[in-house]
Amino acid sequence: MAEKKQVPLRLSEKLYNEIAAWAEDDFRSVNGQIEYLLTECVKQRKKNGKYVGEEIDKPIELDI
Repeated sequence: MAEKKQVPLRLSEKLYNEIAAWAEDDFRSVNGQIEYLLTECVKQRKKNGKYVGEEIDKPIELDI
């Protein structure tokens, strides 16, 4: 298995807490949840040549 790369990541406290809660629901670590989400996004892009959403680059307002 290839060695994993380490990437520093800065998240707002609110976003971190939301990801942490989601990770707990899915029985994953926060790191595992982020890796899972990124992997799914890459799979989707490879599948149809597009990102998950058509408007992924547009700023969104998160109430978190």
